[in-house]
Amino acid sequence: MIAVNKTKRILIPSRRLLSSVLLISVVAILMLLPVSLSAQQIAVEGRVLNEKGEPLTGANIIVDKTTTGTTSDLFGNFYLAGLPSGTHRLVVSYVGYERKEKQVQVTEGEISRVEVILSKTFDMPQIELIGARPGRFERVPGSASLITSAEISEVAAVSSQEVFRRISGVHAVEEEGLGLRANIGIRGLDPDKSRTVLVLEDGIPVALAPYGEPEMYYTPSMDRMAGVEVVKGSGSILFGPQTFGGVINYLTADPPASPTTSIHLRGGQSGFFVGRIGYGTTVGNAGFQVSYLRKQGNNVGLLDFGLNDLSAKFKLLTGDRSVLGVKMGIYDETSNSTYIGLTQSMYDNGGLDFTHLAPDDQLSIRRYSLSATHDVFFSDNLRLRTTAYGYTTSRNWSRQDFDYSPVAGREYIRTVGNTIQPGGAIWFRDQTGNRNRQFEVAGIEPRLTANFEIGNTPNELDTGVRYLYERAFEQRIDGRVISPTTGSLRDDEIRTGHAISGYVQNKIGFTDRFSVTPGIRIESFRYSREIMRLNFNDVAVTSDDYLLEVIPGAGFSYIIGEGSSIFGGIHRGFGPPRVKDAISSSGQSEELDAEKSWNMELGTRSRLNRHVSLELTGFWLDFSNQVIPVSESSGGQGVPGASGLTNGGATRHLGIESGLTIDSINLLSDDVRARFKGTFTWTNATFSEDRFVMSGGERVNVKGNKLPYAPEYLVNGVLDLFLPSGIETGLTATYIAKQYGDVLNLEDGSLNGRQGAIESYLVLDARASIRLPGVSGLSLSLAVKNLLDERYIVSRRPQGIRVGLPRFITAGLDFKF
Repeated sequence: MIAVNKTKRILIPSRRLLSSVLLISVVAILMLLPVSLSAQQIAVEGRVLNEKGEPLTGANIIVDKTTTGTTSDLFGNFYLAGLPSGTHRLVVSYVGYERKEKQVQVTEGEISRVEVILSKTFDMPQIELIGARPGRFERVPGSASLITSAEISEVAAVSSQEVFRRISGVHAVEEEGLGLRANIGIRGLDPDKSRTVLVLEDGIPVALAPYGEPEMYYTPSMDRMAGVEVVKGSGSILFGPQTFGGVINYLTADPPASPTTSIHLRGGQSGFFVGRIGYGTTVGNAGFQVSYLRKQGNNVGLLDFGLNDLSAKFKLLTGDRSVLGVKMGIYDETSNSTYIGLTQSMYDNGGLDFTHLAPDDQLSIRRYSLSATHDVFFSDNLRLRTTAYGYTTSRNWSRQDFDYSPVAGREYIRTVGNTIQPGGAIWFRDQTGNRNRQFEVAGIEPRLTANFEIGNTPNELDTGVRYLYERAFEQRIDGRVISPTTGSLRDDEIRTGHAISGYVQNKIGFTDRFSVTPGIRIESFRYSREIMRLNFNDVAVTSDDYLLEVIPGAGFSYIIGEGSSIFGGIHRGFGPPRVKDAISSSGQSEELDAEKSWNMELGTRSRLNRHVSLELTGFWLDFSNQVIPVSESSGGQGVPGASGLTNGGATRHLGIESGLTIDSINLLSDDVRARFKGTFTWTNATFSEDRFVMSGGERVNVKGNKLPYAPEYLVNGVLDLFLPSGIETGLTATYIAKQYGDVLNLEDGSLNGRQGAIESYLVLDARASIRLPGVSGLSLSLAVKNLLDERYIVSRRPQGIRVGLPRFITAGLDFKF
């Protein structure tokens, strides 16, 4: 028996949220205002336009050889502060346009004004959700968000989930505290391994098997990203197969126009280290960008890990109107990731929050990827983009077997917890299950983009087809802890899929202000399952199946005035069933339906004035059948006798998303600039029809119950202060409302900790950075996560309670030259 000290369980009621955030924000301002402001603030104000005089929204403006930079707003305007007197070179870039350098003379006490006009060019060919054209958000039929490279840098994230929490409607759940495996749910959908979200990198799928096994056991490293796009509306039908849960597209850096080296170093307690070095340039018609990332830690929360991530992009102009892009990547990760978490008694007693319950568990992930994208511009209004890609991912996971209570006749080699208290201990056997999986994916997709007029009505057409091949090899090997990688082959199978999809989407501009974008997608998927060994017996089971789905959608946009618009849309949500769940081990169809829904939204984007912008969206998701995860990774969900995924029946998701940005340039004083960014999401996601599950030997109807892991409120607020001499400070508040870990909506935690309520919590993070004077391009930063050192439950998955990281401090260095 192990004695532990009782630790108070911290629950933060929602009524304290606004007062807490307001109080801390005021205190932060009062503390920071007395900072010496002796240096006079100098500013550069400018505007970025294209050759037609149209403003370019989201252009990057960087002071050459420094980390000082910003992006242009909806009107193409930008503002730079904290520059010393003298001559500075501004580097202005925008995807699809030639990079331009502009010299500007800064004089103390004056505001220098500059106008930059960019010319169109053929940039690095890659697929983007939102794109880089003027008025790009108006081009997407529905709600869309973009996190820029500057925002990613400001977060100073320990976990990539911190970045996604800045986007309204997105619920990012921690698993091991470092975001190595994304668990993201959008608009009340289950976040388990991001199964309901289509995840791309530069427009190319990254899931293990996009159709048959979309779980994100491999997640792209946020530390090497130049941006993240999220589309939640009808624009998602251009991508697939999943269209109901939104699309996330990671964006990597393109080759720079001139030789550029970037170094990023960040370290913290428990041996936490992130190191990234990148170099790129363009010579004549060719350019490249190479990046290497090393990330590691010892006892960071529950994790010991190390990963290496090498990536490269090459660009070659192959003619006057054609360009070729090639991208390759190698990813290797080893960690002691485990499924098992705390029981309810263990959590209540305290003392074991970050104890390695199964220290011999080991996860190994290795991924190789290669892609090529070729653009041919037949004219300024007609482009053919062809993308071919292939990748292979191995996911080998050794996990020790255990029991929550001793079984007569079974030997145990280790016990953790209080053996006297019910549910207070876990008994570990001298037995491991090695779940080894290998995935192969290849695809090709030609896409035609055309701008044309019918009469006097402008049209923007996107159409294309895609063929995707995927194959999964899965083995289960039972071994002993002393030699976990060897043992007896229990299960062995191969799953194969062939998918063909086609899509058409056309934006019709009925007036200069009003446009409608109808679209349709067709998904065809033929899949098979071949089982060679099952439960230690050789078998020969082969079966296949086929599905065909038509996915329509339409969106509209009405521009009220400069910087303000109303948008809305409706589209069919679709997600294919996992192959191993759709076909049973006996070769029979499980009649696991594809997930289908109707998704609707109505919203507005508005730039109220130079300093204030607002986005507000209402949404409605109506599922005829939502597939509910009941696998080991999801904690079982309280569905007896089920494994993997099961039909969950009809569900309904109703909610509101909002985002507010206040950029108060020189509002506090002549020397201090403040900026606030906040998001708020209200979601009511429930079972909308009768559905019965067994509980205590009785059938219980869960109609009206909330869906698991669908908190009613999500709030994120960021207050940044920009001080003289290149000093920046920031405070972030994240609030997650109460949620449930099971379909029964149990208030009290089950003995094993997998079911029960997850109480609301509020977490504060703080950061500060400074650009060192006299050293061009060098900056230092300090970040504190969980500033108040709160103790809270983030998840009851995969197999027990996970506790949020305690206070965690990191320091970083960035150098660009």
